Amino acid sequence: MEFISKELDDYAEKHTSKESDLLYQLNRETHLKVLNPRMLSGAFQGRFLSMVAKMIQPKRILELGTYTGYSAFCFLEGLQAGGKITTIDVNIELEEMVRNFITKFDADNQIEYILGNAVEVIPTLKAQFDLVFIDADKENYCTYYDLVFDLVRPGGYILADNVLWSGKVVGDYDLLDKDTRILMDYNLKVSGDPRVETILLPLRDGLMLTRKKD
Repeated sequence: MEFISKELDDYAEKHTSKESDLLYQLNRETHLKVLNPRMLSGAFQGRFLSMVAKMIQPKRILELGTYTGYSAFCFLEGLQAGGKITTIDVNIELEEMVRNFITKFDADNQIEYILGNAVEVIPTLKAQFDLVFIDADKENYCTYYDLVFDLVRPGGYILADNVLWSGKVVGDYDLLDKDTRILMDYNLKVSGDPRVETILLPLRDGLMLTRKKD
């Protein structure tokens, strides 16, 4: 995920607003207690997610892939009063940690945390969303896009993480591993969809920000 020099990366972080004390606590606890802490959005990307939410000012957010909840709590900073974040994950082992932090953030009425298979849960959702964040299992990225598309309001956004996959997406398609090919398929699918406009940002492991046309 290191696409620029450490010096430039450090400079960017130095000139970026800091995460809250509670987000720092979650960040640290994730690194101390959870396997694969690099899956966490982290402070720098988290500030971007927070900024996106504050610009969009969403009433409803759908997140696919909760992990320890860091990204959801960043989105919470820009959520409209009375708004709701629905976040879905299959990892029952992290449930206690996530629910504890939902309480610490005083967000029990704002965050709906669903344990389950997102492919099965999404078709049961009746709400319309202003923002969808895709950050779950890579093999279903294209499926997730298709499942959520009609749930996104016209003018709403779909944000997908890890779309550069540590830079491997620029390799020879036929020689690459399955996950990398799937992410290349996703990038091609979305960038070629006439119903949207999109920008792929080389931020951390790659974020694709997509707006559904009015």
